[in-house]
Amino acid sequence: MASSPWSLERSQVLLGTFVHSKTRQELEFLHEAAVGVDKHGKIVGIESGHGSVEAAKEQLLASLGWKEDEVKVTACRREQFFFPGLIDTHVHAPQYPNVGIFGKSTILDWLQRYTFPLEASLKDLAKARRVYTACVRRTLACGTTTAAYFATIDVAATKLLASLCLAWGQRAFVGRVCMDRPETCPDYYRDESAEASLRATRETVTHIKAIDADYEIVSPILTPRFAPSCSSEAMLGLSRLHRDERLPLQTHISEQADEVRLATDLFPQSGSYAKIYDDHGLLTARTVLAHAVHLSEGEAALVALRRSKVAHCPCSNASITSGKARVRWLWDRGIDVGLGTDMSGGYSPSVLEAARQAALASRYVAMDLTDGDAREHAKLSVEEVLYLATRGGAKVVGLEHKVGGFELGMHWDAQLVGLHLAGDGGGDGAGEEDPGNVDIFGWETWDERIAKWLYGGDDRNTKKVWVKGRLVHARP
Repeated sequence: MASSPWSLERSQVLLGTFVHSKTRQELEFLHEAAVGVDKHGKIVGIESGHGSVEAAKEQLLASLGWKEDEVKVTACRREQFFFPGLIDTHVHAPQYPNVGIFGKSTILDWLQRYTFPLEASLKDLAKARRVYTACVRRTLACGTTTAAYFATIDVAATKLLASLCLAWGQRAFVGRVCMDRPETCPDYYRDESAEASLRATRETVTHIKAIDADYEIVSPILTPRFAPSCSSEAMLGLSRLHRDERLPLQTHISEQADEVRLATDLFPQSGSYAKIYDDHGLLTARTVLAHAVHLSEGEAALVALRRSKVAHCPCSNASITSGKARVRWLWDRGIDVGLGTDMSGGYSPSVLEAARQAALASRYVAMDLTDGDAREHAKLSVEEVLYLATRGGAKVVGLEHKVGGFELGMHWDAQLVGLHLAGDGGGDGAGEEDPGNVDIFGWETWDERIAKWLYGGDDRNTKKVWVKGRLVHARP
């Protein structure tokens, strides 16, 4: 059998402190631990509790029958730790140049003024290559090992994005955007017809299958932009493709009040935004719904019944004045939630930024409540938003058995995080010029260190990033 192009030359042993979400409410800390990763990028051994990292390493090597001189060893220092790679469940790659540019706009005028012109311009493949390369490399540098990308309507540019994700080593879902409704889509940026939209989508699916036959790293994802941009014919066609090819699907729902009114005006027979998707066969267990800020109780019940998932995008929800999504409310109704940067409605490529904004947004939700117990219940903890960024996101994109944590059989999608030990003469321990915003002093508990990283950390703290065992980013 031919080896996978992602097979590694050597197995690996990682040594030090490992931190990951055990549950929504609990982080697990493995100190003085050793993790073994085989040539296929899978975790095949975990040892801790042996009194020292050296003892854990020796036990791991013995249990796996490996020799130290035949494996690659990576050890973290006392102010560093390994953490799962972050998962961005909603991001628009072609909008990356517009990050931070939104003025006082709201979603519908923002699309016309900023977004559609930029996306349309990426039919220039030289420009698309520049934008997509920058986007993939920047998000990898922020620790994003998996991203669910909206591309553009252009087939060639969408193929290029998929190929670049594979080349740079980022696990990705790449979707050609479908939008064929003349009333809501500009003449210069619209599929000619439902049939043309479906044909173009099939072409991108075929390309991704050709470059990654088993969808090991890059997978297609069906992408109706949102109900107001699509005809019924297009959505029904995507539903058939969704069912027949067993492909995931992503779209937007209930981001802003005006958008909700537009959707229900265009599809009055459905009665609600969620019902529009359900009536067209697009609300399933493999559907990712971005935002869900203004869902009604009935819509939430329908989403939960269909086991569809939600991408929570707190940065863009604030930036373009969409509203406050209620994550606890969604969880309480049985809906799985992950995090999305939603560039460029969102102002940052960092899922860590989305995580801290999720924590803060939950406090704004709490401020609107009068009952004390309800206010406390609405707030999200450090542990919960880091769960959203890892295991929660993995569940949203259907990869919960592969990524999001450190367990036997899971893939080594991970980052090495380094914090600045204040007064230690060189910051991170290597004379680093710019160690980042987070200073630790040595007396903090590990829970406190993680909280400081969540609220103050950025890409400067992300020292190395791996996807399926392959090193895909290393900070100089």
